[in-house]
Amino acid sequence: MMAATHLSFRTPRRTAVRLLLLLTALAPISAPLCAQTASPRQPAPRNALVYFHYPLDGLRVPERFTVRIGLKEMGVAPAGIDKPGTGHHHLLIDTDPGPPGQPIPADYNHIHLGNGQTEVVVTLPKGTHTLQLLLGDHTHTPHRPPVMSQKITVYVR
Repeated sequence: MMAATHLSFRTPRRTAVRLLLLLTALAPISAPLCAQTASPRQPAPRNALVYFHYPLDGLRVPERFTVRIGLKEMGVAPAGIDKPGTGHHHLLIDTDPGPPGQPIPADYNHIHLGNGQTEVVVTLPKGTHTLQLLLGDHTHTPHRPPVMSQKITVYVR
């Protein structure tokens, strides 16, 4: 199992610095991919499924918790590795997926697990938050059809 990545979202300044450092280290995106131009989409099996092992929908969680991710009918490969039938995870926090033919953004709401991690430690402020998983191919673009979980709601106490 891959080591967990830790993300903290307590203050905007701290968030921006930590996220920038994390994205630089874990999931480098080349300049053409950041330009939001359409990328050819990799095929995914129609029965592929990404899901939350933890947390589950409606759960009350502490400010810091580990998101554990499951995947069926596909494999996990780091960003940049072009291998059919694989992808890497993205955790969407309090946002909706973007256009399916566009690379997934890298920001506070779109956490890239570009080294092939299957879990990530997040720290969220108290309140209600939505989480969703979206698999991206080697270029951070959703597959065809998109492999994404249902959106869940967690309550940070």
